[in-house]
Amino acid sequence: MPQQLGTKRIQMRLTALLQRLISAPEFGPLILLVVEILVFTVRSPAFLSTSNISNLMAFTPELGMITLGMTLLMTAGEFDLSVGSVFGFAPIMMWTFYNTHAGPLEVGFLFAMGIAALIGFINGWMVTRLRIPSFLVTLGMQFVVRGTALYITDGFPQHTWTANSGLANLIVGQFSFGALRIYASLLWFIVFAVILGYVLTHSKAGNWIQAAGGNEYAARARGVRVTRTKILLFILTAVISAYAGVTSSIRVSAANPNSGTGYELEVIAMVVIGGTALTGGRGTIIGTIIGVLILRMMRNGIVLVGVPGLAYNIFIGAIILGMMALHSGLERRHRAGT
Repeated sequence: MPQQLGTKRIQMRLTALLQRLISAPEFGPLILLVVEILVFTVRSPAFLSTSNISNLMAFTPELGMITLGMTLLMTAGEFDLSVGSVFGFAPIMMWTFYNTHAGPLEVGFLFAMGIAALIGFINGWMVTRLRIPSFLVTLGMQFVVRGTALYITDGFPQHTWTANSGLANLIVGQFSFGALRIYASLLWFIVFAVILGYVLTHSKAGNWIQAAGGNEYAARARGVRVTRTKILLFILTAVISAYAGVTSSIRVSAANPNSGTGYELEVIAMVVIGGTALTGGRGTIIGTIIGVLILRMMRNGIVLVGVPGLAYNIFIGAIILGMMALHSGLERRHRAGT
């Protein structure tokens, strides 16, 4: 009899563990990612080749960095449509500063980051103080920032350059493990993910972020500094977007004022696919990373298997609809206690 009771308890614990695993917001995206890798590997052996993996790891961190900031911002109940334009604008400012001999590259980098922080502060201030929806504020900022970049450059990419700077090597230094080529940007992406993941799930600031997105008025009543939290998150999102843009510009040796066009919607799609609630209150850095991998591998894989690249948006839309249906079903089951 005691042995039967012990066996039953183990079965109940395993069942509860399995239920928690399935109900986790990262579970569905993870299964989709595994299926995607298997399908593309079967259809194209080149998908998991070292050269293709090197290419994926070269450009994935740049977009991935933006999603990290967006995850925290969306968890707080807001989002930023100006991230793509800031991505293109920041390197324009840095390299204009450097190419006009106004100062060394390091100072130009700080100058660009400072402007990005100002853009984020303005976004946050208008949303929290003037009570204007973040959709409208950041949409307007998107046009202002993109227009400024086009005006400064007359709509043309800046010329390529040679900058003998330790900063460039620190941000996008390249090294190899056999045939696998890795950029330092991948390491920075991992560092940012670990830090922000810890902040979101294991810190007082993370509790404030989730409370602000779950119920702003209840959060204020409990002493959460909602206004300050949201402003800081807008600044963080703008700065990390600017950093990602600078990273990209160093890697490709060009600063294009149109760089980052359309990134804002793709970033939001990655975050939502990963399990972060569009309405706020729930966010997951791990899920976001999975969402980034899903869409970047999708873009890469459909080309390798011979599907026209223009069909990429069809796949994005289908994945978003499927993931939203899955997350909605899991949420209803969680509320029902089953």
